[in-house]
Amino acid sequence: MNNSIEIKENIYWIGVNDRRTHIFENYWPLPKGVAYNSYVIVDEKVVVIDTVERSRMDDYIDNLQAVLKGRTVDYLIINHMEPDHSGAIKTLLCHYPEITILGNSKTFPMLQNYYNVNVPLLEVKEGDTLNIGHHTLSFHLVPMLHWPETMVTYLNDEHILFSGDVFGAFGTLDGGIFDDQVDLDYLEEEISRYYSNIVGKYGVPAQTALKKLSPLRIDMICATHGPIWRTHIADIVAKYDKWSRYDTDEGVVIAFSSMYGHTEQMADVIARFLAEQGIKKIRIHDTSKTHPSYIINDIFRYQGVILGSCAYNGGIFPTMETLLNELENMGIKNHYLGYFGNKTWGGGAIPHFKAFAEKMKWEVVAEPNEAAGAMKPSDIEQCKAIATAMVEKLRS
Repeated sequence: MNNSIEIKENIYWIGVNDRRTHIFENYWPLPKGVAYNSYVIVDEKVVVIDTVERSRMDDYIDNLQAVLKGRTVDYLIINHMEPDHSGAIKTLLCHYPEITILGNSKTFPMLQNYYNVNVPLLEVKEGDTLNIGHHTLSFHLVPMLHWPETMVTYLNDEHILFSGDVFGAFGTLDGGIFDDQVDLDYLEEEISRYYSNIVGKYGVPAQTALKKLSPLRIDMICATHGPIWRTHIADIVAKYDKWSRYDTDEGVVIAFSSMYGHTEQMADVIARFLAEQGIKKIRIHDTSKTHPSYIINDIFRYQGVILGSCAYNGGIFPTMETLLNELENMGIKNHYLGYFGNKTWGGGAIPHFKAFAEKMKWEVVAEPNEAAGAMKPSDIEQCKAIATAMVEKLRS
């Protein structure tokens, strides 16, 4: 079946949907699946831009062959070498062995390490162009979005940006492929969760890339995941600008780890005091049930973070330790922090939270509270103090 779609005259989407993979990169949950987008430009020369994950190679080749109707492929442009976009390269070469692969100096060592291919290579540098007949392509390097070899390809006369992973999203494309054909409200969390977990660590490179690309007129953004942007381009660019500056809204994320319910009670008490003081955006997550990707996504949205953990073998609960490690790895900036703990006989989470705050350079809003078992009146007052201090900081 031909699932290719013409997005402009002689320019086609030849992507595939993946509803079978449960976790992306063997870590991030995919409750709504994921799309792998690839594109082909049919001109005097035929150009394929990125490929797809190897599990969907047969459908991919069928889509491409239906477009080409017997023509061959002249160039494969690799914007990004990650295997969910390069996984079909060897199969593509089996069908079209005369391809020239185009990338930058950091692309080709990865290409050899992954696939050991023996085909002509064409290296491009920042601003280089390629004329393919009626169209001219230009190339712009955007390293560390989110690998060092990442670049974007710009179709000059049509003002189309083939952006690789930049401006991507989790979620399959269910019928429509353009942003004005799909339910963006349904995909909203998958768009922001994709940014916060896949790209979020690289806020500075994102800002650099946005500035580099700002002179270009962009009428369409063709990313390798998620919808093609043609109606809400300004919106998605503004989101990337906001997220990469760690600009947040008024709200508080409370993440807790609890074995017997005492730490969870403390989280609920803090949330109640926040609500009484007018904070409406309160997101509570149990780290034992919620994957870190969802918690990280909310932390990118809201400036206040309050963390709590029971003691576990004299230290911090394992799922909270995982979350702290993830946040440290992300290097998220510009947040206010409160924290609390609960213990029974000794040790506890407080020293771990203190070390975390120092590494992250997040401002701690109040002295932590560490209860022993069920909350006493003094514990309630300390929880209230954490909530009150957080509200004051958010509104200062």
